[in-house]
Amino acid sequence: MAKVLYITAHPHDHSKSVSLAVGKEFLDAYRVANPNDEVVNLDLYQMNIPHIDADVFSGWGKLSSGTDFEQLSAEEKAKVSRLGELVDQFVAADKYVFVNPLWNFHFPPIMKAYIDAVCVSGKTFKYAPDVGLIGLLEGKKAFHIQASGMVYSQGGPYAEYEMGHRHLGVVMEFLGVSSFEGILIEGIASTPDQAPTIKENAIKEARDWAKRF
Repeated sequence: MAKVLYITAHPHDHSKSVSLAVGKEFLDAYRVANPNDEVVNLDLYQMNIPHIDADVFSGWGKLSSGTDFEQLSAEEKAKVSRLGELVDQFVAADKYVFVNPLWNFHFPPIMKAYIDAVCVSGKTFKYAPDVGLIGLLEGKKAFHIQASGMVYSQGGPYAEYEMGHRHLGVVMEFLGVSSFEGILIEGIASTPDQAPTIKENAIKEARDWAKRF
């Protein structure tokens, strides 16, 4: 049995969000194909995800110097412990499904905060003097579903503007995740007459991927 984190970053639900609508179809198909797997839904907009701020750096610094956790301030304790919970949950999973819109060429800032929370030296990656960076999540798989109003496909005139899928791919490679695939749902706003067809084609593709993921 595998543990799957279904990670969404959109303030709306699947009735208003194309990315979440396609993601729901992916998840439904995945559950049919893998009935024994455990799926954990993480709606990032409904979660406590501390930003890495002065309290976090202060807490980490004190702990690394040997200070007991109970001697941290209330703010340091709350933020450091919550970040630890998030990365431990991420490490314990076998598969990751990320679902988000593309805003201003990138994913929403709440997803960046989550990625910062799970990129932790000694847990998801490490440094080796003679090798450099080593990802610690080898053997795990990730899938990305992203919707955008315009078309940013590779080779197109705006391809270099797309930084959401590319960024997430770099992060997964950095963490050692063995497989990273995805669906880019593009042109919903720029070609509104084709939007229903674009969405339906994405749903079909998502269902197909879910059976193999």
